[in-house]
Amino acid sequence: MLLSRIIPCLLIHNGGLYKTVEFGNPKYLGDPLNAVRIFNEKEVDELIVLDIDASRYNKPPDYSMIQNLANECRMPLCYGGGVNSIDQFEKIVSLGVEKIACSSSIVENPELVDLASKSIGSQSVVCAVDIKRTGFLKKIEVVTHNATKKTGKSPVDWAKELQDRGAGELLLNFVDKDGKMNGYDYDFIDRIYSELTIPISVIGGAGSLDDIKYLFKRYGIIGAGVGSLFVFKGRLKAVLINYPSYKEKESLLE
Repeated sequence: MLLSRIIPCLLIHNGGLYKTVEFGNPKYLGDPLNAVRIFNEKEVDELIVLDIDASRYNKPPDYSMIQNLANECRMPLCYGGGVNSIDQFEKIVSLGVEKIACSSSIVENPELVDLASKSIGSQSVVCAVDIKRTGFLKKIEVVTHNATKKTGKSPVDWAKELQDRGAGELLLNFVDKDGKMNGYDYDFIDRIYSELTIPISVIGGAGSLDDIKYLFKRYGIIGAGVGSLFVFKGRLKAVLINYPSYKEKESLLE
C-alpha cells in the first residue's frame, strides 16, 4: 500500500554535505555519512541524496561515495547525479540503491527513461523535474544542470511524457522555493497532481511541520521532500540534523 512519506533530501557538493538557496550559495554542513547515521537512528521513511556537481560539470557518478552511502543507509535510498547510461543505472542498483533519480540526462535523451524502466524496473526510476519561473513574465519551465540551463519545456507536459515513458515516480524540485522555507508551491502542485497516476514527491519550501501536514491534507498520498528544515534549527539556522518523532509523524498524517 502506497503511503505518504517524509523524505530528507541531502545535497552533495565537493564531496561534502551542503544546503543551497535557489540552487545557489551552497552552505557547508558536514559529512554526509554522519547525516545518514543520524537519520538511521531517527528511522526516516526514505532518503534522497543528490550530487549537485555531477550533471552540471558532466562528471560520472562517484561509485565509491554511493557504495559508502548504501552500506550505511538503513532506509530506502534514492540517488541522483550524473546518471546518463543504462550501465550506470545497473551499476548503482547493484551497489544497493533502491531508486535512481535522473533529470538533465533524460531531457537530452528521453528514451533513457524507457530503457531504464525495462532494465531495472520502473519502480526504481525516479524522474526529477526541476521547475523554475524564468524571464520577465515568470514563465514556468523545466530547467537542467542545477538550474543553469533553460529547456523551454512545460513541466506538466514533460511530467506526463515521463509517466508515459515508464517513470515509476516523479520528483518535482522547485528552484524558486529551494531553501526559502516559506511553504511548498501549492498552486503549481494543484496544476500537475491530477494529471498524473504515478507517485510524486515534491521538494522546495518546507519551513515547518505544518507545511508538511498541509501538503498531506491537501493532496493525500504524496512524498514530502525536505531540505533546510531537517538540517537547520532555530532562527539562526544552526546546523542540527533532525526529523519528526513517531508521535509527530502520526499527527502529520491525521
